[in-house]
Formats: sequence, C-alpha cells, structure tokens
Amino acid sequence: MSRISAAETVDVRFPTSQQLDGSDAMNPDPDYSAAYLTLVSDAGDGLVGAGFVFTIGTGNNIAAEAIQTVADALVGESVEDLLADMGATYRRFVYDSPLRWLGPEKGVVHMAIGAVVNALWDLKAKRAGQPLWQLVSSLSPEELVGLVDFRYLTDALTPEEALEILRRAEPGRAERTAQLLERGYPAYTTTPGWLGYSDEKMVRLAHEAVADGFDQIKLKVGHDLDDDIRRLALARREVGPDIKIAIDANQCWDVDAAIAWVRELQPYDLAWIEEPTSPDDLLGHATIRKALAGVPVATGEHTANRVMFKQLLQLEAIDVMQIDAARVAGVNENIANLLLAAKFGVRVCPHAGGVGLCEAVQHLSMIDFVAVSGSWDNRYLEFVDHLHEHFVDPVRVVDGRYLAPREAGAGTEMLAASVSEYRHSAV
Repeated sequence: MSRISAAETVDVRFPTSQQLDGSDAMNPDPDYSAAYLTLVSDAGDGLVGAGFVFTIGTGNNIAAEAIQTVADALVGESVEDLLADMGATYRRFVYDSPLRWLGPEKGVVHMAIGAVVNALWDLKAKRAGQPLWQLVSSLSPEELVGLVDFRYLTDALTPEEALEILRRAEPGRAERTAQLLERGYPAYTTTPGWLGYSDEKMVRLAHEAVADGFDQIKLKVGHDLDDDIRRLALARREVGPDIKIAIDANQCWDVDAAIAWVRELQPYDLAWIEEPTSPDDLLGHATIRKALAGVPVATGEHTANRVMFKQLLQLEAIDVMQIDAARVAGVNENIANLLLAAKFGVRVCPHAGGVGLCEAVQHLSMIDFVAVSGSWDNRYLEFVDHLHEHFVDPVRVVDGRYLAPREAGAGTEMLAASVSEYRHSAV
C-alpha cells in the first residue's frame, strides 16, 4: 500500500498582459496564472497527480493557500483507498463542515477542492495507463452515477434518470471512441478575439483561424458599441458568411443593456452571446434569452456549482452550457453538469480560455461524447493558442479539431522547468 507523501502548491504566473493576450471588457490586462498542485506518493513509480486553479494574476496566492489547506489533509493517507472510490473521496471534501462554511460549494475553497480532486483523477489515470477521458468513459453507467453527488439535484435529475441517460449511450461507446481517435473533437478559437488587439491583428488572426480549419471564432465585446460594430463588420467581411462568429461580453452588462447592445450586433449573424450579465443572475439570463430570440445564450465559466447549472436549465435561461475544468469541484461535479445538460437537451461547449484549461477540459468533452450525450453535433471545444508549451502533454489541434489525448493522465501536469521559471511563490 502506498501513501500520499507530499502535497505542494505553487503560485505560477505568466506575463500575458504584455501582449494583451486574454484581454476583454472586464479584464483589460490579465496575467494568466495557475495555483498549481502536485501530489506525490511513496510508491516509487515517479507518478504525480497534478491539478490547478486558474486565475488572472493578483489573488493567485489566495487560491494557492486554499488548495494547500485542502491538500494537506491527504498527506499520509492511502493512495489506493483514495482512488478506489472517487465518488466517496469527492463527497468527503464537499461535505466537510468547516470547508462548507466558507462556501458552501462556491468560491475559492470550492475551486481548491476541484484542484485536489482533479489531481487525484490525474494520478488515477496515470496509474491505469490511460488518458482520463478513456478511463472515465470505460466506467459502467452504475460506476459513473456513483461519482455524482445528487444532493440538491433530484428535483431536476434523479440517479435513475442519470442511469438511463448513461445506459442509452453505452452501446455506441466503442464506435464513438474510434471516431475520436480517428477524427478528434470539433474546436472553435478565441485567438483572434481579444479586445486589446488592433483591428489589423484581429483580422489577420481571423484569416489564419479559417485557414487552420476552424469554422467558428469568438470575439470579445462590451467596451464600446461602435468599436464592436466595426470589429464585427471587419471580421465578418474577412471570414465570409459561412464561418460562425460568437461574441463574449464577460459579464459586463446589466440585463437591459445586454438586450439593447446585442440587438445592435445581431446583423452580423451571431453564433451566441456569452456571459451577457452577472453569472449569478439566473433570472437575468432567462430574460435576455427570451428577449433575444434567435441569438443563443451561453454561460458557465463562472457558474459556481451544479445547483446553479440546474437552475439555469430549469429556467430555460441558456442554449449553451460552458463548463469549466477549474471552476467547480473537479471531474465529479462536471460529470453531474454533463448529465444535467443531457437531461435538458442543451449542448455543452466548454470554456477553455486560460492556462491549462484546454489541456484539462478536452477530457470532459470527450467523456460527454463517448459516455453521456453521445453527440458532438454543433458542439465545440474552445481553443486558445497560449501557454500550451508549459505542459507535459500539450493539446494538439489539427484542422480545427482537438486530437484525442493518448498519454496517460488528465493533461494537467506542467513541466518542472516552467513551474520553476514562472514561480511567483510557494505556499
């Protein structure tokens, strides 16, 4: 039997603000950062479990402190026991009374739990010798249901309904796995869209995106209406009528302003409006969606937990669920979110704009395709062409599609040299 011998969290920050990569209406000069955790065992196999919380600079140390607080409880515990029942391990953390008092199930502590849970899944997949998506997709419907915390969900999704969804998808798993390995998963790119880019850079990157095989791009909006109209007109002229253009306001509007602003942009044939208002304003999203019939509403990267996703779906407030690998409490809670989306017939197009998020969330979309929804129709994984070189198993995108990871693990392990070079501080 092996035990967790060490848990180390490092505050890692990248100076992306220098080129205005990641800039939007609410975050003009972000430094993409990761509060990065490694779990080490005494097994002597050299394997580590890696997880992180993504931030944009200031405050990354707070996330790192929270992760370390959660992870310290694992030191000395049996690795085999922790990994044998990941449902029980997950519930142990989200049911923890002192930790819940700081949430409950929201905020920095909840995200820290996600980093720890994801690190354990990374270690479990490495020990199994499989990429995370393939490991989870091979679990039986009963085992998948056992990973989910159904507390607060049963008025919308019961364990029996979840089991039915998973059993319905089970017969096609082998065929869809083969499709993924052969063709990869559809992607869209936000690389042209950062608000701080010049018109010339935006147009050039939009042209390159189409040449690279992407059939959807995304532009940031919300700082200035005239600028948005000009940039959308330039982008639409450059990519033509057949390429989809989504827009992202990053929560910058009140409800009425969102409706009025997006109506001005509707002539440019919008694929969706993302985060049009506060992520906590569930009724506001429903109002916006009703008023903007014909423009899909997307949100999720700042949705704190599965309960909020449940309510967004119950209110018919969104057309697109955008799960995030580092916002909720890890793989387990995101499986709950995928099941909710499948129950309500809403497509999942994850958020991946941030260091390591592409590497992590690709596994979740592939789990959804193979074992949950069984569909990739009109579904896309976000791709941002930044900072992948700092990961042991970086994403590979070819002809506008994510190639399915083949290396063991969850894709969350960073290169030791990168952690050392961009280390802001240790906890």
